[in-house]
Amino acid sequence: MSVSPVPAVDLGVFVERLRASGCVFAEDEAELIVGTARDAAEVAAMVEQRVAGLPLEYVVGWASFCGLRIGVDAGVFIPRRRTEFLVAEAVKVTAPRDVVVDLGCGSGALGAAVAAEREVSLYAADIEPAAVRCARRNLAPYGGTVYGGDLFAALPARLRGAVDVLLANVPYVPTDEIRLLPPEARLYEPHVTLDGGPDGLATLRRVAAGAVEWLAPGGHLFVEMSEWQAPVAHAVMTECGLDAEIVTDDDLGATVVHGIRPGAGRAAGTRGG
Repeated sequence: MSVSPVPAVDLGVFVERLRASGCVFAEDEAELIVGTARDAAEVAAMVEQRVAGLPLEYVVGWASFCGLRIGVDAGVFIPRRRTEFLVAEAVKVTAPRDVVVDLGCGSGALGAAVAAEREVSLYAADIEPAAVRCARRNLAPYGGTVYGGDLFAALPARLRGAVDVLLANVPYVPTDEIRLLPPEARLYEPHVTLDGGPDGLATLRRVAAGAVEWLAPGGHLFVEMSEWQAPVAHAVMTECGLDAEIVTDDDLGATVVHGIRPGAGRAAGTRGG
């Protein structure tokens, strides 16, 4: 198997350029850029983009997520490492041939990661056209179908009451706190992918309200929240008719709220291996 040659560059020069601009992991970033670029000129251009503040994932065009290389276009939400915990929890209850929906999918990273572990019928939706285009590329290897539109309204009616696993990494940053986010998120990622309304739970409330109608009996909903928001999200799911639990991962600093539609469906309330 042939390997593309690494561009002939002085890596140290670029490391110093990145470090001077404030990049904490300058060596790692320089190596990623060199490994992605096609020639020395492109390396230099990518380094300048990074120095100017563009997120590294936009510079190289991909993000590492659950061991996968997920394509990420400018203007599309960048998958976070902590969200790998949500995927791990979802995989536990996902069986072959399950109907899996990645709602508000962004790049489609969650759906791709679950489909890489289980052979499923995969669907996704996002309101942002750039995200839809990006997710279609990322989910094509898994036979995934991506729709454009607002949450459940984007999905075909035939999925109503048939979804086994619903992944919904919806915005949960309170509006007034967006200004406190790191510049890479605040300045470059679309605010619609970050802004969760006054308390950060506006979109979650909409998802929870529709989940009982769209989930199959025994179907699962997974959302990511901050630790302080999780009890409120748990209460929202319960009020909407779901059985709910909060699960955490201290190593990743991740909190997931897991809802289950009551009923006699496959693996209702159980966790598989």
